[in-house]
Parts: sequence; C-alpha cells; structure tokens
Amino acid sequence: MSGAHATRMRGSRARDPRFQPPADRPRNPANPQRGGGQGDLRERTGGPGGQGGPGGKGGKGGAGGKGGAGGKGPKVDLATEITASLVVFLVALPLCIGVAVASGVSAELGIISGVIGGLVVGAARGSTLQVSGPAAGLAALVAETVLEYGVAMLGVIVLFSGLLQIVLGLVKLGRFFQAISLAVVQGMLAGIGLPLMFSQAYPAMDAKAPGTPLENMAGIPGLLASTFADPQALIAAGLGVVTVVLSFLWKKAPGPVKKVPAALVAVGIGIAVAALPGVDVKTLQVGNLLASVNVPGAKEFAGLADAGIITAILTFTVIASAESLFTAAAVDRMHDGPRTRYNPELIAQGAGNTLAGLLGALPITAVVARSSANVQAGAKTRLSRTLHGLWLLAFAILLPQVLALIPISVLAGVLVHSGWKLFAPEEFPKMWRQDRGEFAVMTITTLVIVATALLEGVLIGLAAGILLAAVRMSQTVIRQHIEDDTAKVVMAGNATFLRLPQVIEALESAAEAGKPRIRLDLTGVTHLDHACRSQVEEFTAQQRGKGLRVELLLPGPAKHLPTGTGPSIDEDTFPSADRPTPRQKPIPVQVPTPMPMQSDPLPRHAPVAAPGPTAEWFYLDTTPMPEDFAQRYAEEYAGGYTDGYADEYAPQYTQGYGQGYAQDYGQGQGQTYGQGQGYASY
Repeated sequence: MSGAHATRMRGSRARDPRFQPPADRPRNPANPQRGGGQGDLRERTGGPGGQGGPGGKGGKGGAGGKGGAGGKGPKVDLATEITASLVVFLVALPLCIGVAVASGVSAELGIISGVIGGLVVGAARGSTLQVSGPAAGLAALVAETVLEYGVAMLGVIVLFSGLLQIVLGLVKLGRFFQAISLAVVQGMLAGIGLPLMFSQAYPAMDAKAPGTPLENMAGIPGLLASTFADPQALIAAGLGVVTVVLSFLWKKAPGPVKKVPAALVAVGIGIAVAALPGVDVKTLQVGNLLASVNVPGAKEFAGLADAGIITAILTFTVIASAESLFTAAAVDRMHDGPRTRYNPELIAQGAGNTLAGLLGALPITAVVARSSANVQAGAKTRLSRTLHGLWLLAFAILLPQVLALIPISVLAGVLVHSGWKLFAPEEFPKMWRQDRGEFAVMTITTLVIVATALLEGVLIGLAAGILLAAVRMSQTVIRQHIEDDTAKVVMAGNATFLRLPQVIEALESAAEAGKPRIRLDLTGVTHLDHACRSQVEEFTAQQRGKGLRVELLLPGPAKHLPTGTGPSIDEDTFPSADRPTPRQKPIPVQVPTPMPMQSDPLPRHAPVAAPGPTAEWFYLDTTPMPEDFAQRYAEEYAGGYTDGYADEYAPQYTQGYGQGYAQDYGQGQGQTYGQGQGYASY
C-alpha cells in the first residue's frame, strides 16, 4: 500500500465514529488520535542513570520512570551512599596529607582542599561519581611554585586558576581538552609521576630532597648510603618500603580484608611502629585547621604584575583542567550511570579552586584513586562524595592529634606508589607496538617535562603531536608510468607542502621521459594546498611552453557516469581541464535498461557505478547536459519504466488490495474499535 493511501485510510478511520475509542479509554497525550498508548519514551525509561521521569497518564508509562515511583527518580540507598563515603574518606585522608607534605605546605592545607573538593565540587552538577581533592599530579608543580614564590602567593595563583576554569566552562571549552593527543596525555602523566617518585624517595627515608627532578635522581646513591648509616633512617625507609609493597599487593588480600584501603593499613602499621620504644622517626607536625587559612591580601594580589605568576596561573589552569576532564573520561568507563557533562564539571572544578585560593589552600582536581573507590563501593549519587568531605572536616576538627602520630615516611610511600601509577611504565612498550610515531610524542613529552618544567613539556608535546598529525595527513600516493606516447602521473591523498619534494620529483621524472604528451591526474587528491597547486600549474605552463601537450585533471565535483555496460570511452572524449568539452560533441550517456520483474514490486535496473577517484581516464567535467537529453530520457527510459509498471506491478497491487485489505475491511464494519478482522490484519 502506498504511503499516501495508507495515510488517507488512517485519517478516514480517525474521523469515522465507528473507529473511535470508548469514552473510558484514556488517550495518549503524545498522540491524541490513539488511546491507551505507552507514554513518552523518556517518561517510561526515566533520565540518565535510571532516574524516573513524570510518566505518562495512561498505558505502560503511567507509573513513572523505570526504577522510580511517581516520577521522582530512583530511591537513594542511604546506607550504600554512607558506606561509600566512608570508604572514600579513608582513601582520601592519607592522600590529602601526603600531597600537602609533598607540596611543601602544612598537612592542614591538604585537608582543607579535600573538604572543599567534597562539600563544594562534590555537591555541584557535572559528574556524579567523580571525587575531587588535592592531587599527586600537581604536587611537584605546587612544590616548585611554593619554593619560588612562597605559600602566600599560592592562594592567588589557585584563585585565578579557578576563575579561569569557570570562564572556560561558561564559554563551553570543556570538551576542547578531549582533542589533546592521548600520547601527550600519557607523556604528561609519566612526566609528573617519574619526578614524584624520586622526590618522595627522600622523605620516605627521613631526608630532604635536593630540589629539581634531575638533582633528585642524581642524589639517589648518596641517599641510600646515608640511610644505611643511620638506624632511624633505616626504620623510616622500612616503613616506606612496606607501604609501597602493601599498595601493590593489598588488592590480592583474601576476603573482605582487601576492602580496607591499603594506605590506611600502612598508616596503622606506621603509627604502631612509631610508638615502639627506641623508634624516633619523623611524624607530621599538625596545627589548628582554622589557623592554617591564609587569605591573600593586597600584597599578594600585587604579584599579578609578575610574568612568572601569570605563567603559573596558566600552567595550573591547563594541567588541573586536563587532569580533571581526563579523569572524568576514565571514571565514565567504570560505570553505566550518567555521563559527565564536561562544561558544568569544569565550572564546578573552577568554583572549588576559587574557594581554595581564597583560603590559601592547595589546588583541586579530580582524582582517579578516590573516584574508583567511590564507584567500587557502590555509590550511585553525588551524596557519597559530598559526605566524604564532611568526614574529612569532622576528623580534622575533632581528632587532629591522631594526625601527629603518622610517620612522614608512610605518606611518602603512598605517594611513591601514586607516582608509579602515573608513570605507568607498561604504557611505553604498548605504545611502541601500537604506533611508533605516538611513542615518540609520548617519550618527548615525558623527557622534556623531567628536564625542564611541566608547562614547557606539555607545549612541546602538543607541538610534536600536531606535527605528527600534519605529516600523516599529508600522505600522498604518487604513481608514474609510461604508456605509448604519454607519461602519466597519478596522485591521490593529501598533497600539501610537506610532500612538495615528492611532487616535484614526480613532475621532473615525467618531463624527462621524453614523451610528447604528459597527463597529470590529480582527481584522487582530496586536498591540494596552495604550494602544490602552484607547483603543478607552473610545471604545466613550462611544459606547454616547450611544445608538449599537457593534460591536467584537477579535483572537482564529479559526474556519476555509468560503467560496465555500453561502449568504451575514448580518451579524446575527455580533453584537458583547460579546454572544456564543446557542445557539438556531447558526452554519450549510457541509460540503464529495466530488468524483468519477478516478485519484487519495485523496478530494478542494471547497477550503475561511477569510476573511482584514481581512475586515470576519469575527467571531472561540469559542462551542461546535451539539449536533447530530456527528450532522449523520455523516449528510452520513461517508456520502459511505464510498461514495466503496467505489466507487472499494477495487476499485483490491484489484486492484492482487492482480495486482502478490502475484504477484511468489509468484514470489520459494524464492530467496535480493534475487534474487526480488518483492523487486526491492518
């Protein structure tokens, strides 16, 4: 049945009182012509993550969204959310303290940032299960900044970084960070993790790191020698080693024991060992939480005139934003709930960093360790990550004396493990096997970060990634061969200035062939930049000036001419691009002929294919069709189509309609809606 006829029939039934639904049957608000529908799809299934919609008023959707009652969304499992928040709290506590110590600031500032990450960023929209706080990835950068500008300037830098993040989110540049090469991202993380491991090796042995990453690496032999000479340093080193080993092996612990975070177990062991008589290892120096707040003043804001401060703000913004959004992508792969909305999440991160900067605390980013613990604990809403910030605040206010018992070497061991996870050495051979070019970009990014600084390494890595992409986008296939009196050059792909030497070499080879005719077929070129086009046109003009016949076929809109049937097309039918086809010599058109009809009611024709983009005889001609084309089309094609329709399709359609639908429709008259045979068949 044709679409128009079916529409008329449905419309007639809608107007016919015999086909109206009973008065007690509710109508579907989405389609008033039909009653008892299933409701709108969004109302039946709910929003992302199973949140119930308002539900339809009738049919299957009336009870609200899937898993929700009355359209209020799924019922929050409060016990699960509280349990997950406690798990995240236990993971976050040693990390907040350890990152603060590694950053060269007091432990209280790390806890303040953790509280802000939970109560402010955690309550904001954007991501549901991602947990934020001070991150090990920024520890080296913060330590360098504090060493150069002081703790007081840290608040100003973090404050303006947060404001810049908010602006980036408002102008919807959140997804821009997804366009960064994965090799650059992995190289950046490796460049952060490697120096972090070496810098934390010193506090793990109760020593002070010399300074730069290269100095820290070079000082490892001397560190080991001094450690073995000092019994107390050896005990501290033992605690650090135990912490690292537990961090790697604790996930293999049997039963429910492994649900306790490894870092928390290491902290407990460290506190117990430090309490033994005769043990004198360094522990945390803890003060008042509120006394640690350092609001920036006019003197600090005046430092914005320093170009180094502006550079630090940009560095913090780029690295913190990239780390947060890359973590969001990783966390989204861990669960099947609502996906992260990148721009709102970037605004939330900016709000958290703005507040952290006002309080003089550490910068905040999303953290994989906290987020994965949140997902694995069964959290489904933002409540768990918000509560973990509340637990951090309560612990710091009510039990600050417990923090003073934690050995610094244990926290350093936690960060050594974090640095190893960031470095991810297994990614280098994997990248080598997958893509040598990306491996080079990844390695360059890592080495430059270690040798210079984070921002310089990322910028050079981005430049290397862009250069690699440009080279690969400029892949050009050039074929040369001699055929009778013609030297042919066929090009395909992207012809850019990066491939200009190969293009020039191919053109010169064609000129040196000594043939009177040169054909340059560029119809397979998808992109021809100005440099290559100018070179080709200059070569064409030079060779024509020498008396040679040069045919230049440039890319352009193609006509789909039939192949496979009909006479062969002579090359003279397609002259060079600078001499259009004359009207007195129209291009012959092969018209497809109808094939015998069988059971298929639609007419079928011989397959029509256009030549491929690298077909050497194919000329991209834009000359109008011959003036008698319409008449030839009507005589050759339309007649065959009409005869085929009249002989094959029309009788089958009429017979099928008369015996099938019309008969059932007649039998269904006089019966109530939906009961007649005609309606059932229809």
